[in-house]
Amino acid sequence: MTTQHIQDTQANRKTALRIALSGLIALSVAMGIGRFAFTPLLPMMLHDQTIDLNSGGWLATSNYLGYFIGALLCAFWRGLPPTRTIRAGLLATVLLTAGMGAFHAPGLWLLLRLLSGMASALVFVYSSGWCLQRLAQLQFPALGGIIYSGPGLGIMLTGLSSSAMVAGGWHAAAGWLAFGVMAALLTLLVWKTFRGEVDLRAGAAAAQEYTEPAAVTREVRWQVLAYGLAGFGYIITATFLPVIARQALPGSSWPDFFWPLFGLCVALGALGATRIPVHADQRLLLAISYVMQAIGVIISAILPNEFGFALGSILLGLPFTAITLFAMREARRLRSHHAPGLMGLMTASYGIGQIVGPPLATKLVHVSGSFTPSLSIAAATLLAGAALYGWLAARDRNSKLAPA
Repeated sequence: MTTQHIQDTQANRKTALRIALSGLIALSVAMGIGRFAFTPLLPMMLHDQTIDLNSGGWLATSNYLGYFIGALLCAFWRGLPPTRTIRAGLLATVLLTAGMGAFHAPGLWLLLRLLSGMASALVFVYSSGWCLQRLAQLQFPALGGIIYSGPGLGIMLTGLSSSAMVAGGWHAAAGWLAFGVMAALLTLLVWKTFRGEVDLRAGAAAAQEYTEPAAVTREVRWQVLAYGLAGFGYIITATFLPVIARQALPGSSWPDFFWPLFGLCVALGALGATRIPVHADQRLLLAISYVMQAIGVIISAILPNEFGFALGSILLGLPFTAITLFAMREARRLRSHHAPGLMGLMTASYGIGQIVGPPLATKLVHVSGSFTPSLSIAAATLLAGAALYGWLAARDRNSKLAPA
């Protein structure tokens, strides 16, 4: 190995690490702030009486609808330039987040959350694709796991910040503005990294000549459905966790820490999942992840105390990004060059599940006075998804249609 080769390898590793960290920060902004800052700020908005629980549910739904629309754009509109789309999405996240604090108009808030959801989806899909492609070019694909720690770290950051805001007597409007400033500062850190385009459509010509076997087409349909069940299964807890915890533990300071704990576990789970061998059956891994989340969802209803909420946050968070990683691996296994389109469809299915969850939860709370019915339905949905993935894996073994 020559000195020049060693120097080139070191330079490539330095560049790859910068790209991976930039991807982490981009997802922290788009997901941790743009998409999920609403969760720890919701109790503050309820306390300020700017909205009620039903209105909060519709604001969450509006954001998830935007995420669904953004996912569809990624699936069917292939002409978007990656780095310019990432920059536009990050800038939009900054402005839309700050707008929630600058304006006091519930109707406008619905629009802002809708657009914020679209920006989150675009940044998530395109920064993931661009960063992973660049890491592959630099021959450091293993650093990709760093990128998916971003959502969890962003969730933890907003959760801890919201706890400090509550302790300081802040109003929700100030919290939104502070998160807008935070998103702006983080965006500035990575702005220069996202330049120069990478063709994310490589292999498209070969894909057009590909005829998909009927067995694969059937499995694609089942997997799109199964992945959508995860979107519904986790979203009620992920939207209302601080509210549920505060109702169960009035006067306690513990509810402020369950959401940051969830975020920390999301980040740790992302790093841990990348160490699982790629040749393992991803459907079985998905089934195990779904069961973990089902237990995490229902345990807060069975044990509405500090231990129950902490354990629930851990079990819900650890598989959160792992589920995405395993599902995207399945998309690549099933469709190879067609994988980007399938990834978009699976993300859209996931988005539909998210859209349904919050209004169902608020409706059932209005009827029953408790989140327990909606949490029970969510846990049952996750178990159904686990059973579906387990069935697909078992059927595959029986028919000799083994994963590649």
